[in-house]
Amino acid sequence: MKAIINWEEVPEFAGDEAELAFWREHRLDVRLMESSVAASAESSESITITLRMDPRMLARIKRLARSRFLNYQSMIKQWLSERMENELRNR
Repeated sequence: MKAIINWEEVPEFAGDEAELAFWREHRLDVRLMESSVAASAESSESITITLRMDPRMLARIKRLARSRFLNYQSMIKQWLSERMENELRNR
């Protein structure tokens, strides 16, 4: 599987089948994804929300995030983003 290290390597697709075939043989390099997330986070406006959560669940999330050397809030946002993309893709 070939890693994509620059966004210019991703072609314009004629349709869904062409895109599917491309992504079966290619993947985004982790550094490209991280730089894109960091750039969008810096350039986009964010709002603060309140989310009530079971304290035991939050403690487990924090432990999991710490084991991955991540901030727990960033990890939750990443999870939400991934789930949203999956939901939109499956529509």
